[in-house]
Amino acid sequence: MAEDIEEFMDEHQIQRPCLIGHSMGAKVAMTVALQSPTKVGSLVPVDNAPVDAVLKGGFAKYTRGMRKIMEAQVTKAVEADRILQDFEESLPIRQFLLTNFVRSRGAKHMHFRIPVQILTTALGNMGDFPFKDPDQARYDGPTLFVRGVKSDYIPDEVLPLIGRFFPRFELCDIDSYHWVISEQPEQFRRAVVEFLQDKG
Repeated sequence: MAEDIEEFMDEHQIQRPCLIGHSMGAKVAMTVALQSPTKVGSLVPVDNAPVDAVLKGGFAKYTRGMRKIMEAQVTKAVEADRILQDFEESLPIRQFLLTNFVRSRGAKHMHFRIPVQILTTALGNMGDFPFKDPDQARYDGPTLFVRGVKSDYIPDEVLPLIGRFFPRFELCDIDSYHWVISEQPEQFRRAVVEFLQDKG
């Protein structure tokens, strides 16, 4: 996925953007910054750290719900949400999970833009991080790690390692679980805008 991001940046001539990624997207953004540091202007990883980690049980539950939605061949997003309620009670999280649920032009049934079956089978390795040694890869650009304080994806123990990979990092704690952007959108927006204004 990091290569996809770099290819997209090259194809569209995007110069030194701020990469913002949540969860697995945070690991993708960090990977781009570490493998091609001169291409990234600044970095905002949201609730994930540059370490191998086992995914929490919720992800498997979510993919089961998404597969059930696909099997039901629903025609409306409200029907998909109704099915997903058996797998997740939080409306903001369900809405986030359904952001890739669309209808193609002329299609009767809605579908996920992401390959849910591939995602399901890849869950076992999805928490891995490709860089292990901060002495061999470093991003010296401005970096804001946004952490959900009720989440355990960025424990205090990994902060020294984060500092070795990303020596200019700042930490912003937000009162949320892992779905920081869905749970506290305004707090998240303010933190990122303030970070970007300070760096501009």
